[in-house]
Amino acid sequence: MQATRLPSIISNPNTPVRCSVIWLHGLGATNNDFAPIVPELGIQDELGIRFVFPQAPSMAVSINNGAVMPAWYDISVMDLMKRADGDGIKNSSETITDMINDEIAMGVDPSNIVIAGFSQGGVIALDAGIRFPSPLAGIMALSTYIPIRDALGNAEQNGNADLSIFYGHGDYDPVIPIEQAQSAKAFLEENGYSVEWHTYPMEHSVSPQEINDIKVWLQKILS
Repeated sequence: MQATRLPSIISNPNTPVRCSVIWLHGLGATNNDFAPIVPELGIQDELGIRFVFPQAPSMAVSINNGAVMPAWYDISVMDLMKRADGDGIKNSSETITDMINDEIAMGVDPSNIVIAGFSQGGVIALDAGIRFPSPLAGIMALSTYIPIRDALGNAEQNGNADLSIFYGHGDYDPVIPIEQAQSAKAFLEENGYSVEWHTYPMEHSVSPQEINDIKVWLQKILS
């Protein structure tokens, strides 16, 4: 069964589906960016994971001279904490919430659903995952940040005290400086969320070591 909310690459296991990972790409990328990682993880059949890679809609991105590209929200200025389009984040987060509900309707328990995202996709993954009314298995936040924080409740208020957050970031990231990721980590921890923090000697990318760490984390929270 295909995802209905956004065009998506779907990778189903050869075993019965018992878990879902919805994985969001970054600005200007495609939903095929992370699909090749599935066989590298080597745990799909073992854990019965259905991977869903949705494609962000194309829109004019202000900071790129209005060029039209896949994006989860508009970016207007260079300042990370001021540039995000709040309405755009809200709309994309609601769409991903609908996709989570689609997985639940297909029989996957919320406690076996992970929301993952890279860069812009990570912003949406954190927003949708934290706001979801039932506790999820976890959130995978890769090379990302949290631009709008006021509306995110703490873990106890959201019933998410047991939510696991994998946070991976490059030491030399020129797009989202590691200081922004460290600030997001501190914010999450101050609000009662459990963060598994990893840094890597890389820029704005994903490394083989990070893929291995993601594998170990998924095995831990979905077994």
